[in-house]
Amino acid sequence: MNLKDKPIDKTRLPSWLQLGEQGAVVTLATPIKIADVSTDRLTLRAPTVRDVRAASAIAQGNDEAHELALFASMAQAAQRELEGLTLTDYHRLQAAYFCLVQDDELWPAVAKVAG
Repeated sequence: MNLKDKPIDKTRLPSWLQLGEQGAVVTLATPIKIADVSTDRLTLRAPTVRDVRAASAIAQGNDEAHELALFASMAQAAQRELEGLTLTDYHRLQAAYFCLVQDDELWPAVAKVAG
């Protein structure tokens, strides 16, 4: 089962992830430079329809490029900066993204329809 196919239990988040009203804060395992400043945390704001459309236009059908462009927009970072993330930290961004886009109130309704 893919991570995005399973509801996320937001009461049991990992220590490196904090969710708030406006987005998620991800603590990185390995610091990176964003705008020439070294950081061990990235804040992802919730994505907008505009972000998704812009990422689609940039990616031209490439799913990996789409995701990277979307994450860069959400983190207010350059794509080339996010390309320097370790794979562990990139997976953390992916997990944070899925937490941000999941609508908790839809899951009971989806379960009833699917069941």
